[in-house]
Amino acid sequence: MSVTFNHTIIAARDRAESARFFRELLELAEAPSWGPFTNIQLDDGVLLQFAEPPVEIQMQHYAFLVDDELFDRAYERLCERGVVHWADPQMRRPGEINHEHGGRGVYFKDPAGHAVELITRPYL
Repeated sequence: MSVTFNHTIIAARDRAESARFFRELLELAEAPSWGPFTNIQLDDGVLLQFAEPPVEIQMQHYAFLVDDELFDRAYERLCERGVVHWADPQMRRPGEINHEHGGRGVYFKDPAGHAVELITRPYL
């Protein structure tokens, strides 16, 4: 069997709010949830499980490769909702997107404060 990525747990202040944020932004269907997890599933089968940990949340970085059409729709939703965003991970170019690696990208924070990146072309 080859190695594939199956799932990860993402710490959230409000697991339902965080799952809804990603589900709506990335146009994903609801997935079955259980126990302390509210789940969403990416198109390739990877499960994102949102949970409310009993400790302070440390920022993590999550990058999603999307096609150009979804990028346009997601970026429009970010702007409509007033989500602060940047063209760079250092947060020096607010309100912009980048055109690096032959595609486009944008950085923003999710409801729990995690750094999220949307890109239209992989780095490698």
